Amino acid sequence: MFLAALVFPLFGTQLFGQAATTRTNLPRVVIPTSNRPTAPVRPVNPANGMLYPWRQNITATVFWIGEQPTQNNPTPNDKSSWDQAWKQNFGGYDDPDPSARIADHRTGEFRPKGFTPRLNPFYIALPYNDVAGWSRHKPEASKVIPWFSRVAPKPGKTVLKGRWVQIYNGKRSCYAQWEDCGPWETDDWQYVFQGKQPRNRSNKSAAIDISPAIRDYLDLQSGEKCHWRFVEAAQVPYGPWKKYGQQTPGNNAPVGPGGQDPEAQRRYLEYLRKLRDEQYLKKSKYDMENGR
Repeated sequence: MFLAALVFPLFGTQLFGQAATTRTNLPRVVIPTSNRPTAPVRPVNPANGMLYPWRQNITATVFWIGEQPTQNNPTPNDKSSWDQAWKQNFGGYDDPDPSARIADHRTGEFRPKGFTPRLNPFYIALPYNDVAGWSRHKPEASKVIPWFSRVAPKPGKTVLKGRWVQIYNGKRSCYAQWEDCGPWETDDWQYVFQGKQPRNRSNKSAAIDISPAIRDYLDLQSGEKCHWRFVEAAQVPYGPWKKYGQQTPGNNAPVGPGGQDPEAQRRYLEYLRKLRDEQYLKKSKYDMENGR
């Protein structure tokens, strides 16, 4: 409730100099003001500006925690680009076999049957990594990542892990967190942050990896197209993507199984205050006089 109230004045405006979308076939972000479930798909109101633009008609492929190397995926997924104990922290093997999963829109359960995940089962990979080793960021990271300066990370500390995205397949949308890098590429910042065509040409130019939970929720199979965009944590409505791995509500960087991370929460609140102040400074005298 606190975070929603803090950031509510910010939305509906255009941030980071990125163009607002007016397509009528894409869903609108819903900003929850209570703990009640909120439908994630709503018609778009062209008058409403969007925080981040859509990456449209992107080929998705399915990957999973614990996936072993194959010809099409030479990198094992016991570890991620930012978590050396990814499988262990998740709680086990995220078996993609439908017979080994719970996928129920009535109950909102989308997860493996064998255990209760300790991290969010709605996760993705995008083809960029902002860090180069443990002590430094890539030279372009501070220039191309819109929220980099607000997060003010320590050297070598990623600002991408845990970032929320919205994914839409033409029928419904869901929300997920960025937890790994791929498919195939780890330096394609032009696509991820500037909307250029993906650099990868394999697997129908696949440019987003989705987890089995996302596949099941959206009925989105490998090789099919979707739209995706970044969203702020406070914009994410309640849903199956908030049932697990959200020990610190509103924090863009998920915490591990050990519990809350007060420092990460403090940094995120400071980030929201900066967004609020920037929007206030952009208001005209007319807007302020009329309570806008």
